[in-house]
Amino acid sequence: MSDWVPTLGDSSKPRYIAIAEAIQEDLAEGRLLPAQRLPAQRQLARVLGLDFTTVARGYGEAQRRGLIESRVGEGTFVTSASSQRYGAGARAETGDFSMNMPPEPTDAALWTRLGSGLEAIGWDLASALRYQRFGGTEADKQAAIEWLGRHGVEPAPDRVFVVPGAHAALLGAMTVLGNRNRGAVLTETLTYPGIKAIAEQLDVELVGLPVDRHGLLPDAFKDACQRLRPSALYLNPTLSNPTTRTMPVERRQEIAAIARSAGVPILEDDPYTALTDQAPPAFASVGPDLTWHVATLSKCLGAGLRVAFVVVPDARSGWDFAAAVRTANVMVSPVTAALATRWIQDGTADALLAAVRAETRARQELVKETLPEDLVSTDPAAFHLWMTLPTRWARSAFVSHMASSGLGVVASDAFGTQDPLPEAVRICLGGPAPRSQVRTALQFAAHALSESPARASSFL
Repeated sequence: MSDWVPTLGDSSKPRYIAIAEAIQEDLAEGRLLPAQRLPAQRQLARVLGLDFTTVARGYGEAQRRGLIESRVGEGTFVTSASSQRYGAGARAETGDFSMNMPPEPTDAALWTRLGSGLEAIGWDLASALRYQRFGGTEADKQAAIEWLGRHGVEPAPDRVFVVPGAHAALLGAMTVLGNRNRGAVLTETLTYPGIKAIAEQLDVELVGLPVDRHGLLPDAFKDACQRLRPSALYLNPTLSNPTTRTMPVERRQEIAAIARSAGVPILEDDPYTALTDQAPPAFASVGPDLTWHVATLSKCLGAGLRVAFVVVPDARSGWDFAAAVRTANVMVSPVTAALATRWIQDGTADALLAAVRAETRARQELVKETLPEDLVSTDPAAFHLWMTLPTRWARSAFVSHMASSGLGVVASDAFGTQDPLPEAVRICLGGPAPRSQVRTALQFAAHALSESPARASSFL
């Protein structure tokens, strides 16, 4: 049946929100059933006397909450009971859209599989509620080695640590490296905001160096090593945040050779390699004797999976790193680590990664179809993009304009290490927003880019 019509009432809430809430209420009251087909958007718009865009946004909001799903060529359906049980559900509104997040899968069977992992670890919950040794159990470490090995990094077990997310890993590594000679930490001109915040917290000077289309310029790095006696070099070399640039292997080898000659450790932040089949060898492979490698699961599987795998270059580094991280975090959550380990061992992590990669490619196709090619820097495997704005747009005005779109749009200020900052933004294509909402938001952005800020704002 598809003759359902929502009762929107006289609420002061936006009509699209009222549509989503009506779906949620009618599902709870049994007026809608799992797998029931909903009316076509244009049909419902005519019945309700609303414009098509409002109904499309309402369906998009309901899909973001995990209540409905769209099937190409078939229509829109209430999600299955298993998807409602394990999927995003009503908690989706708690997402922070300014963060870079992978897109969430919509496959009900996959959500059931993910949820079964939670049920499985519940059978041995007692052990997961105890203190465990720092760096992960043997099972956790073996899972980490297996995961890293799939992506070209093959460390010795005593060099691997399982920690509560990349931020904890980077904070621990920066604590150790920043104390080497109290020198600056080098990075690229546009870099990950998290490392900027950590450097500020630790009172470590962060110095941005120029780049070209392949990443950090070797001559600039060599000169900075001679002038500044830096403590370390921080890089996000694969699908970098924010530019999506990937440094080719020849450049990595050149940078590693300079770092080795100057005695400068490399802190390699590598959250995105699992998303692509085209990644060059990691710095942990090119220069394992000088690289601190951080690979997190949260950026390729799900932001709430706060587990990262760290590979240190030698035993002494491991001792210092353990002391720094343990002081702040004690240990990785055993429940979270057990879930990650189970998913890696039974193939669930690969299934989830495949879904994320497929959805990312589909969203990048929307980018290709919608946004001006000359303004966009991106990669088919990345769930974010970097966009240079036309001269008539200031970055702050564009971010404000896109605030209601459901996409995370962040100005270059968050990433810059020195002035002048480019009039540019990072756009995240992931998170709980369904593909239909991403399409609408990208169309909204494209329309704004074609207009003056004053004219575009009249459509808000």
